[in-house]
Amino acid sequence: MKKILLIGTSGQVGWELLRCLPFGDVIAAGRSPNKLRQAIIDLANPDSIRRVIREIKPAIVVNAAAYTAVDKAEEEPELAYEINGKAPGILAEECLRLNALLVHYSTDYVFDGSHTQPYTEIDAVKPLGVYGATKLAGEQAVSSVGGQYLILRTAWVYGLLGKNFLLTMQRLAKEREELKVVADQIGAPTWSRMIAEATAQIIAQLYSPLYQLDIEELSGLYHLTCAGETSWYEFAKAIIAQSEKQPRVLPITTSDYPTPAKRPAYSVLSQTKLLETFNVILPVWDRALTLCLTT
Repeated sequence: MKKILLIGTSGQVGWELLRCLPFGDVIAAGRSPNKLRQAIIDLANPDSIRRVIREIKPAIVVNAAAYTAVDKAEEEPELAYEINGKAPGILAEECLRLNALLVHYSTDYVFDGSHTQPYTEIDAVKPLGVYGATKLAGEQAVSSVGGQYLILRTAWVYGLLGKNFLLTMQRLAKEREELKVVADQIGAPTWSRMIAEATAQIIAQLYSPLYQLDIEELSGLYHLTCAGETSWYEFAKAIIAQSEKQPRVLPITTSDYPTPAKRPAYSVLSQTKLLETFNVILPVWDRALTLCLTT
């Protein structure tokens, strides 16, 4: 039973990881205490990060915490950088000292959206806003430290917990007769439970005597999203189609709905590397949505 430090258990992915990592001694950590957390860690405080890891001495650290308020990050770049950019590097340094594995999540927002085909892990990055820039800084900090690490880029994450597009659409469907949703941004909606389950599968392979994998050799960056692609508008229609109340859903353009932070127009990620390395692939986004809504 390897000791696993799971950071960010109040988030969508972290909550699901609590259910998907039964093969280890999981120690849940977050910024504030609750009945699930056994450790308090503040990613904006380097001393807090070092203290917790040195006290627990985990074999695996899974960092599911992040500053995810995309628009607010434009107003709070320093805080976003501390959590998204600087903290992952400190986690990587402490993991290297312990010869531990670090699993860290990143985002499709590291790209500018100029592609028309799915982005691969070697495509050039060019974030459009503070959130994407700080997440990219976190990726670079982890990879520069080296050791045993997995950076898993995901996108358009939703689930049945917290704040996300699915829950927003379900709430608005009860309140309004008509919804206007952006139709010219394309991505791959990804259920948080699928991310957690895939993560658990990958970790299990890395430590299974059946596979005898070289963790350091396989360390690096991987894309992890559901298959297929769609727009926010089509995603909204799919959600509303499975809702009790079904208001009209109308398409609008990004310019019709200006936000403080620019979003990439196209941010579909290729899963080829993940499939070829770990034989892990997530279902097409609409199938995953149906599973989520019928669970």
